[in-house]
Amino acid sequence: MIFRTLPIAAAIAAALLALPAAAQQTAQQTPPATQTPPAAPASADAARDALAKKEGEGDQSALLKQTLTAVDKQYSLIRRNQLAVTYDLTYSYVGEERIVTDLANGSTTLFNIENTSSHSITNTFSADYGVLDNLTGNVTLPLISRYSDNNLSNGVSNSLGDLSVGARWQPFEAHRDTPNLTVTSNVRLPTGRSPFKIIAGSGEATGSGVGAFSAGLNVNKIVDPVALFGSLNFTASLPAKNLWQVNGTRVLTRVQPGNTIGFGMGFAYALSYGISTTISFQEAISAGSKLRFADGLEAKTHMQTSSILNMGLGYRISPKTTVNLSVGIGLTPDSPNMTVGMNIPLNF
Repeated sequence: MIFRTLPIAAAIAAALLALPAAAQQTAQQTPPATQTPPAAPASADAARDALAKKEGEGDQSALLKQTLTAVDKQYSLIRRNQLAVTYDLTYSYVGEERIVTDLANGSTTLFNIENTSSHSITNTFSADYGVLDNLTGNVTLPLISRYSDNNLSNGVSNSLGDLSVGARWQPFEAHRDTPNLTVTSNVRLPTGRSPFKIIAGSGEATGSGVGAFSAGLNVNKIVDPVALFGSLNFTASLPAKNLWQVNGTRVLTRVQPGNTIGFGMGFAYALSYGISTTISFQEAISAGSKLRFADGLEAKTHMQTSSILNMGLGYRISPKTTVNLSVGIGLTPDSPNMTVGMNIPLNF
């Protein structure tokens, strides 16, 4: 009797011992209702989606094109029948010491060291119109406020600057992997206050006083996220005739400005889809001007060289609008000491 009950007791004991293990396994397989399941690790696709540009941000190439337009409006064209209006605000400062002399009968009658400082604020409105897909017309209207302080006088002038009309033509279709060439032309009209007609102490000049024609060639290439650009131009000016400006003991009657050759180069770099930076260098070399006085004396000024290093920052506030800020540093005595500029596209 005892030997028959042993298998049954052993089976019952084995079943009882198995119950805790089964309960523990069940508890591990079925978590409590209040327990939050662990989050799945982020996948590579999710990371790429998080880093990808959002809708409406555009791309870096478009940002670089807008930056090039702001740096120098010679570098880009607009589509046919489109109109683009831009506002530029520029401040420039010039400080120098000049030695003023006057010669009469071969001897010096006036010798004076003149300290001069000039502050200029220029508000420029420019309009570009797409005549063709590869031909853009341009009109620029500057409004200038200038303050000058020197040993003899000081004053403020507010006047219209020199109006200019120009065109840009792209002879070849633009491709992403090849440089883009643009031929430029510009006519400057002497609508500002002429420096050859103002009377000392009556205000400051806001124009060049002569008409001029410019022609040039610009090239740019976008290598995302960098855009390289360069330019070469030539300017010829008309003479200023029929003058009668007192200059010391003589009267100035005619001025023939010298021709000017200019060139520039630089690059723009897109830091992100909304921020870009630019660094550029510009230089202009002008031949001496020929002066003629009422007593028959003719003289010629020295050649002038103006060089400026510009640094800029572009901020894209919308897919169609990029605001650009720039600071320029003069590198030669014939250059402004400092310039500060802001460029804002006006969308209507």
